Amino acid sequence: MQLPQRERFASEHKQTKLTAYMSEDTQALPGHAFLQFVLDALCEDKDQLFVEAKKDELGILLTVRVSERDMGKLIGKGGQTVKALRTLLRIIGGNASERVNLKILEPDSAAAAA
Repeated sequence: MQLPQRERFASEHKQTKLTAYMSEDTQALPGHAFLQFVLDALCEDKDQLFVEAKKDELGILLTVRVSERDMGKLIGKGGQTVKALRTLLRIIGGNASERVNLKILEPDSAAAAA
């Protein structure tokens, strides 16, 4: 007997572990866990995926570094994927009364910074 698709999807994702680079402070910042989960599913080079969150007086800045191979997937055709992520992060931030911004580092600058 098969479960309906919604229940099957939920049970599969309960077993998924979120491999995030998070300190206890970062886990509490809105949008970080969501962004890490989405990018973990989107990117092929998970060892080069890095999501960092910083909070200051302007709000929360989520900085993303991905491999050159995954950059196209992250941005999407005409920037649609990254635009959708920014919209969802804005909604998450609004629910928490925080301003959430997304910064994407280019692969060349990511390699120079590391």
